[in-house]
Amino acid sequence: MSKIAIVIKPLLPILSAVYGLALIYLTALPTANGEGVLANEVVGWILTMAAIMLTLFVVIPIEREVYPESRHFSLKPLTFTVAAGLILIAPLWLVTQQAVVYGLTSLVHSVQTELLTYSADELREDLLSCVHAVFLAPILEELCYRQLAISPFSRRKTQIIVCVIMAVLFGILHVRNFMGASLAALLFGLMFIWSRNIWYAILLHAGSNLTATLFALYSYFGFGEIQICKTPVIFLPDIKVLIASLLLAITGVVLLKKKYLREIKR
Repeated sequence: MSKIAIVIKPLLPILSAVYGLALIYLTALPTANGEGVLANEVVGWILTMAAIMLTLFVVIPIEREVYPESRHFSLKPLTFTVAAGLILIAPLWLVTQQAVVYGLTSLVHSVQTELLTYSADELREDLLSCVHAVFLAPILEELCYRQLAISPFSRRKTQIIVCVIMAVLFGILHVRNFMGASLAALLFGLMFIWSRNIWYAILLHAGSNLTATLFALYSYFGFGEIQICKTPVIFLPDIKVLIASLLLAITGVVLLKKKYLREIKR
């Protein structure tokens, strides 16, 4: 490892965050003015895919060449069973996360909530933006804020410290949802460190974003009630959502356990 690489290594978390922020800002520019929604969204999708390709095929290979330790973390896609298990666990994680944020916020000040409602136009825009939020943003954000930042460090203690730093920076990026985003990023980072595969974090992230979109559909079609606080952003679903989330999580755990047992038998 060159002297320059040694000097830069402690700065990698900050550099990764800046790199991620720059890409997220650039890919969000087409939808910044809100005009020509569909056309602008498509341009945003294309730019995000280009950013993902740049990161996967240029930036990460360079990092792996400079810091061989990062090769211990895999980019290999997961099996369908594992992917499905992670996505099914995500709703319970999001519901739990929101409850924690609500509890912590309540310790500081009273939380004002209102019934979540959607007009047809708002729902259409939300469903359009969910394409980016579910299929593209999780990949780009996890590559920048977890893969690039954590993988070059070989010691578990250092990885966890970097994970916490990136969780805080990720929370700052989300402004009004600082606490929720930080908690989510902390879980995604720990999942990445434990699994040594970035797709665990990506799928859990995508599942969480998908759940938020399902909340919108749940509310719009009148299946139940969801309370929302706008600052900070907190969703408080009804008991039916809690039960459904628990049942989905149990199914997800069963799928993951079956896959784990098959791996042991091999």
